[in-house]
Amino acid sequence: MDEKRDEFEQISIPILERVKKPLEKALAEAGLTVENIHSVEVTESFPFPIALSWKVPASDAQNGSTDNQQSTVVFPKGNPIPSVKALTFYRSGTFTLDVQYADVSELQGPAKISTYTIGPFQSTKGERAKLKVKVRLNLHGIVSIESATLLEEEEIEVPVVNESTKESTKMETEEVPADSAPASTTESDVNMQDAKPDGAAAENGVPESGDKPVPMETDGKVEAPKKKVKKTTVPVSEIVYGGLAAADVQKAVEKEFEMALQDRIMEETKDKKNAVEAYVYDMRNKLHDKYHEFVKESEREQFIARLQEVEDWLYEDGEDETKGVYIAKLEELKKQGDPIEERYKEHSERGSVIDQLIYCINSYREAAMSNDPKFDHIDLAEKQKVLNECVEAEAWLREKKQHQDSLPKHETPALLSADVRKKAEAVDRFCRPIMMKPKPAKPATPESPSAASSQGGDAQSQGTENVHSSPGQNANAGDSAGSGNEVPPAAAEPMETDKSESAPSSG
Repeated sequence: MDEKRDEFEQISIPILERVKKPLEKALAEAGLTVENIHSVEVTESFPFPIALSWKVPASDAQNGSTDNQQSTVVFPKGNPIPSVKALTFYRSGTFTLDVQYADVSELQGPAKISTYTIGPFQSTKGERAKLKVKVRLNLHGIVSIESATLLEEEEIEVPVVNESTKESTKMETEEVPADSAPASTTESDVNMQDAKPDGAAAENGVPESGDKPVPMETDGKVEAPKKKVKKTTVPVSEIVYGGLAAADVQKAVEKEFEMALQDRIMEETKDKKNAVEAYVYDMRNKLHDKYHEFVKESEREQFIARLQEVEDWLYEDGEDETKGVYIAKLEELKKQGDPIEERYKEHSERGSVIDQLIYCINSYREAAMSNDPKFDHIDLAEKQKVLNECVEAEAWLREKKQHQDSLPKHETPALLSADVRKKAEAVDRFCRPIMMKPKPAKPATPESPSAASSQGGDAQSQGTENVHSSPGQNANAGDSAGSGNEVPPAAAEPMETDKSESAPSSG
């Protein structure tokens, strides 16, 4: 077993040497040794340092120097991705930022990536404006300036109690964020100061030490100014080097749409060509089969020959024609084939449609001649109209059917299924309102006096019974109450109408 282990290590030496170099390089870049490593975790990081550079005009230079170029590394090598950093600039007008690789020793391409123009903007106080610029390094390693915001402070006097210096300092921090925020892997805020002499930080309004002024202690309330930050979005335009200009991108988009349109036309052309080919094969088979009796012999032979010509044309001159040519060729063939298909269709459907008309005629005729009591309310004259309509429809059908039966199948039909359906609808529309006429309602008979008096006597007797039964029920209720029941049963009381009818008046 040990021999195999030794052999494995000998074979692995070239591979392990290759793996060793990247590991040593990673340790050197991280500034660590093997003794400092406890565990290894793979995270997303960017392998190239990204820097921003900008030109400071003489009007914005704090030391009165001439134009000078400054730069700073925003995303160092190995920076986690994705990542966002916020940079603070002080400018009096439009300025540009160049995004570039800080180290091109490991790159073959140019150092400059893109240029961003930030502005125009104007400060309301007439001083140099404070701008916060957000730079994003996305998951794909693409650097871009995401936004630029103009920050302006406004002072508002509010009463403040100076008992707690810590609380007032906290409120100030929330309202006006410091220019130098703690760095994080996802987003950080960096104050980008131009070349300046001592005391320039105070001129910019940002103390170098970062210490916050401690308010003087007083016994009562004072009117202290409270700062409020007004944020205004500043336009940002970009120029990406090595990429397409906006006009070129638009041309590429139009070209893409044009190619997509060509692809769609090609697909539609292919579909129309296949439709012509399918029609040729299908019609030729049907002419020899079910359409054989519905076309004259000479016409059938001529049509079959024409179909053969079109088939030959498809595989020769018509192999690569336009969509319109195939559409015209299909319409030409259908102009000759559609009448044949129509004759076959009429012959197939005519029998069932005629049966429906005959059923309709017989149904209304039987109803009009029936002795069923449910039709007794219909006048005889109305029933005769139904019979006449049935006779007329039957005569029309007989005449048309005889004419159709005398014609050969390859001739244009004299009796169309659509005409038979229309006739059946006409018969139904005429006869239905007559035969479905509802019976008249029976007249209401007035109530006779004797019946009314008998009903009154019944009501009086019922009321008398209720009166006589009430005392007994009340007595029972009293007994129940005396026996200690909490809720006595309710006694049935007679209706007031019954009492007034049965009991004599006390007067």
